[in-house]
Amino acid sequence: MEPIALIPPTSDYADQIAAYRAAFLRRGDTLAGCSPLPDVEDPLEWLAFVRRLSDPSTVPEGFVQSSQFLCVRETDGLLMGMLQVRHTLGNPFLERFGGHIGYSIHPEHRRKGYAKGMLALALPYCRSLGLKRVLITCAQENEGSRRTILADGGRYESTVTEPRKGQRMERYWIELDPED
Repeated sequence: MEPIALIPPTSDYADQIAAYRAAFLRRGDTLAGCSPLPDVEDPLEWLAFVRRLSDPSTVPEGFVQSSQFLCVRETDGLLMGMLQVRHTLGNPFLERFGGHIGYSIHPEHRRKGYAKGMLALALPYCRSLGLKRVLITCAQENEGSRRTILADGGRYESTVTEPRKGQRMERYWIELDPED
C-alpha cells in the first residue's frame, strides 16, 4: 500500500468526488461514510452539506456533528476512499446500525490495505474528540469490511437487522487506548 492521508474535503477535489460517486453508482455499491453523496449529484452541494455537519450550530435535524475526510494517496493526491467520523451516536439509527465511523474505498482500489490504513488513521482523531471507544458496523456479507475492523482492533458485539432494508449488520467496538 502506498502512503495515504486523511484530509478534509475541498472544492479542489470536486472532479474526483464526482468520479468517486459515479464509480459506486455504476456498480450499484453502497457509498458508506459519505453522508448524502449518493443522492447529491453536485460535489459542491455535497461539500456545503458536510461543512454544515462539522459545525454543531448548523447540523440539520436528524443528523449529528461529524467530520468528513477524503483518503488520498500522498504521492499524487488521488482519492482512494472516504471516511466520516460521527462525534456522537446521537440518534437511534447511529446507536444501533450506523456507528461512529463510516467508510468506503474506491472500487478500483479495494483489497490493497487502504481501508485498514484509513481506519487506523481515523482512530487517533476519534480519541482527540474525547471518545473512549467507537462503534463500527458492517453488513454481514461484507467480508472485507469485517476484516478491516478486526485488523484495527474491533471486538464483535452483536448482529442486528436494519429495518429499512432488512440488512443484517454486525456491530464492533474498538477501544481507544491513550497512545492511539
